[in-house]
Order: sequence, then structure tokens, then C-alpha cells
Amino acid sequence: MRVRRLAAWTALPLAVTLGLVACGSGGDGGSGESDPSAAVRIEIAEPQHLVPTNTNETSGSQVLAALFSPLVDYDEAHKPYEVAAESITSEDNTTWTIKLKDGYTFHNGEKVTADNYIDAWNYGAYAPNGQNSSYFFEKIAGYDDLQGESPKAETLSGLKQVDDLTFTVTLAQPYSEFKSMLGYTAFYPLPEAAFSAPGELVEGYEQAPVGQGPFKMKGTWQHDAKVEVERYDAFPGEQPKVAGVEFRIYQQLTAAYADVLSDNLDVIKTIPTENLSTAGTDLGDRFLQSPASSLHFLAFPTFQEEFSNPDVRKAISMAIDREEITRSIFKDSQQPARAFVSPAVAGYRENTVGAAGEFDPAKAKALYQAAGGPSKITLSYNGDGGHKDWIDATCNQLKANLGVDCVGSAEPKFADLLTKVKAKQPVGLFRMGWIMDYPSMENYLGPLYSTNGSSNYYGYSNPDFDRLLAEGASAPSEEEAIKKYQEAEDLLAEDLPVVPLRFGQNNFGHSTKVKNVEMDLFDRVNLTKIEAIR
Repeated sequence: MRVRRLAAWTALPLAVTLGLVACGSGGDGGSGESDPSAAVRIEIAEPQHLVPTNTNETSGSQVLAALFSPLVDYDEAHKPYEVAAESITSEDNTTWTIKLKDGYTFHNGEKVTADNYIDAWNYGAYAPNGQNSSYFFEKIAGYDDLQGESPKAETLSGLKQVDDLTFTVTLAQPYSEFKSMLGYTAFYPLPEAAFSAPGELVEGYEQAPVGQGPFKMKGTWQHDAKVEVERYDAFPGEQPKVAGVEFRIYQQLTAAYADVLSDNLDVIKTIPTENLSTAGTDLGDRFLQSPASSLHFLAFPTFQEEFSNPDVRKAISMAIDREEITRSIFKDSQQPARAFVSPAVAGYRENTVGAAGEFDPAKAKALYQAAGGPSKITLSYNGDGGHKDWIDATCNQLKANLGVDCVGSAEPKFADLLTKVKAKQPVGLFRMGWIMDYPSMENYLGPLYSTNGSSNYYGYSNPDFDRLLAEGASAPSEEEAIKKYQEAEDLLAEDLPVVPLRFGQNNFGHSTKVKNVEMDLFDRVNLTKIEAIR
């Protein structure tokens, strides 16, 4: 929902130009010497999962970014470069050869090999395992044979070991952006010790995941309290400058903000909306902003009769004054969104929603009544994410502009909300946020709106959309791919399964006990840059 994925908290908007960074992002909060023996404390929400192929929300992704090292990461131009991979090459965009760097070991001492990736990806792709990120393997040959209640196969035919450090990936169709995908959490490896038998994960593995990243688990996941990690000295990449991290789990952002102010927490990744107007005064140069890739929206359960008519959905969109909520709730610190992809990716267009994105209460009410919209609307959200104020404001607008009864309904945690919507329990409209998994229009469109998308919780399905998405993915150039993706986005504007509301920006803060705090486009604190102060 790395937010990449689904986002638990309210995030703040992306500057129109990604190069624009306010308030000295990554600044130094103190003048003391670094203390490499100290641990730092970072705020997260309760993760939904900590298995790489089952983690598609930001809090779990932040933890896994400590425990694992990706095959690739991204430079300032959002292009992939090798990290755990030595090289990733293809002559035809169909068969890709991945050679791993030598010297990586898992935290239990196992050497990292090609089989660790093959086994992990096969586990993630096999439908009976029910992994949230299974979708990300669908481009690999043989994926279809792993689907259904009784799959034809248990392993992907497109994965082949060449030697201990090399394997090939054959795709079902050419995909020029496959290398970019490989920075996503689902493509992390798993050690042999993670499996009790071929294709069977050890029970309780995610309570203490074993990775090959810069930190290793310290104890086990303490649910609703914390996850602790400590520096892994055998890590061959860039070593962290701190001894460990306590990912402290909060149910309320306001509590986390109070702890940062009192130096009882080192990093809050999202400043609460109610503290935005005073954060600069409260924190001084420890209040930071940087570009993000998040998109926030309200989603319709399109499988429910009362929301199955696109005109009902368009009327609700037209009844929401995005600019007013931006001013009154977010203190002019957000950018209203009228598109389905972020300005962070090539191919973004400013107003793809069209007329349905324009605030017009008179037309909205007439359209809503003509379409037979429900007399009561529920807006569900996670109570641990700082959403109440803007949900209440949105409800007030829908009441005034559509003449409906509207109530906000809070689930205790983001994981609880995801569980309910995945099971198609009646929750009304529900808030969602998405941070890219890799820099491409396809990453916003595919997981969220394709028929089998990993985060398509609203039941949207349009064969023409799926076709255009597939044609874009197999296009020989980025320019041709973008053209197809934009055509697919135009179909979303006609069907409107969700209401885009805001583009986000990292607005975060830190204590006086740390410095060099940076956050990336994926809602993650850079764990190799942060330093503790003596």
C-alpha cells in the first residue's frame, strides 16, 4: 500500500518538481559526535506481515528493508542500479540473466545462492500459499500453472539455475522494465532454513525473519509494540552507522509526535495533520520534507450493488472539494490529485480524471440522485494512521453536497482494514494509499486495478484495461509503453473505481539524538545514513 505499497499513515504531498526539497531534507539535527554503538528508534504502524512475498504495506516494508538487501535500488533519476546483483542483463527483454555478487550470507551463516531466490519466488508465486505479492511474479513464464486451488505445477518454469551465483528468468512476454521491478520486496531471497520442506515455509518464520541485509533480528516481532534489529557485521555492502534499530509500533501518530518532542523517539515518518502548523516551531530544523511517490484515494467496493454504477462513483468524486480539504486540514501542504499515477513517474498527466475530478456540487447531486446512490455512506479508515480529520471533513462535504448521511468508521489498525476489505466484508468506501514499488506507470496501474492485481481490493475488472496494460508491458520502448498505459488510465477515468484525492510528500521529524535522517520516495528511512549522536 516499501509504500511503495499500501500506506498506513496520512502522507503529505509531492512537490510538482521532484527536485524541490523543503526545510533541508536530510539535515543535521545536532552537533555531537556519532555514536556507532547506539541504536535508534523509528516509528511504524503494526505490520501486516514480515514475509517478503506477503508484505505489501509500508511498515512491514520498512522493517524488511533493514533485514534484506535488494537486487537493485534506484538512483536520483529513478533508474535501477545493482546492489545484491552483480549484473542483470537481457538481449531480448524476455530472458534475463541475474548474476549475484559473491560474499553475501544470511544472518544464520548460510551463503546466499541463486537457489535462495528461485525458492523464494516459487513460494511467492504458488497460489495456495496466498501471498499478497504473488501478482508480481505473473510476468514470469509458468505463473499461470501455479494458480487456482489445484495448480498444475509447483514451480515457475521460467526460473533456471545456471550456477551457484547465476540464474535466468524467462518471461511470458517481453518486459523492458523487469530490472526495475527487482528492487521490490517480493524479490528478496529466503534461506534454506526458512523452509520446513520444499515450498513449505517454517511455521512462525515471520516472527523472526532471517535475511541477508545490513541488520539481523534481535529477538522476535513483539506485536503492537516493537520489532528490534541489530547490525549484521558480516554484511558485505555499506555498513550502517548505528548498532541497531527499534521499530516502535504506534497506534496513534500524536503519541509518536509527543515522543519525538521529548526525545523518547528518534524518527517520526509522518507528522500528524493536527501538528503541521506548529511542527516548524516545535522541531526547528528537525522538521524535514522530501519528495515521495504516494497517492491517496478513496476506494469503492465495486462488487456491492450500491456502488456498482460508475455514475454514483463520479457523483461522489464531484462532491469532494479537494482544494478546501488541502487548505483546512493539511494547511496547504498537499497537492490535490486528479490522476491515477504520481508525478514521480514518466507518463504522468495532470488531470486524467477529467470532469469527475472537478468540484461541482450541483451536478454531483443531480447525477447522484439520477443514478440511485445510497442514502447513507460509510467511509472506513485505519484509526492508527492519522486520518480522522480529513475523513470527517470529507463526510461533511458529502452530507452537504449530496444530501446523504455519511459517517466515518475507524478500524484499529491498517492490517485490520486490509483484512476486512480483502474478505469483502461491508466497510463502505475505504481510504487507501499507494507508494510505488518501482518507478513506472505500470506499478500504479497493474497492482491496483488489473483484474488479478495484488492490491485490487475493490473488485474492479475491465478486460480492455487488462489488455492495454499487457500491451504496455510488452512494448519495446518506454515511449510506446507509456502510450498504452495512458490509454489504460483513460479507461479508469471512465469507470472510476477509486477517487484520487492527494499526492503525498514526506513530512517527517527527528529527535535531538540523531542526525543525517533521510527518507526516500518509498516512505522508508535510509538505515545506512542515519547516525546516533553522543
